[in-house]
Amino acid sequence: MSHPIVGHEEWLTARQQLLAREKELTRLHDEIRALRRALPWEPIKEDYTFQGSSGPVRLSQLFGDRSQLFIYHFMLAPDSDHICNGCAFISDHVDAALQHFEHADLSFAAVSRAKIERIQEVRKRLGWSFTWVSSHDNSFNYDYGVSFTPEQRARGEAIYNYTRPIEEADDLHGCSVFAQQGGQIYHTYSTYARGGELLLGAFNFLDMVPKGRNEPDSIMQWLKLHDEYTDHPR
Repeated sequence: MSHPIVGHEEWLTARQQLLAREKELTRLHDEIRALRRALPWEPIKEDYTFQGSSGPVRLSQLFGDRSQLFIYHFMLAPDSDHICNGCAFISDHVDAALQHFEHADLSFAAVSRAKIERIQEVRKRLGWSFTWVSSHDNSFNYDYGVSFTPEQRARGEAIYNYTRPIEEADDLHGCSVFAQQGGQIYHTYSTYARGGELLLGAFNFLDMVPKGRNEPDSIMQWLKLHDEYTDHPR
């Protein structure tokens, strides 16, 4: 790394200039968050049934006794041995934060199209305890824009993140938020692609240091499943 080396007064001036920009970004973040919360809601017509570790579980049951539900669409396709590094990276953040947002009236569950037996294998291997259910037998992931059929792709109807046509992938990742009120479930928000970076607290640490996310050649090139790191971190 090559950086200018300066005295304290010059460093302080540069830092104050950056602080002004950081404050602009903070205010913009606050504005976007308010717009996100103010989005209109759409009523959900189907109380989807998933397969959980103890048997069938409906979407309404995933709320528990809370009024809000965050769904993470974890890329784990049926009959695939691949575990998405990025989805696992996000999932590594969940258990530590779970009790905090549960006390703020928010429940969490991950959903994948893989069968529940495969989900249980991955969860046991990686040591996660959050709720993770299978949508193998329902259309949930298709309805919320993270899974696509060959027919959809052939017709140009496989649209990811509201704008991007998908030509090859069967499954991608995303986040969907739901609320329940008066016995009715509503879809309030979904985000995909880099929208999921909001969940990556580790990135916020890396973004404050000189090397940043340390991706000189490709996105998250250093990232592994947390049980695959065998050498000393660099």
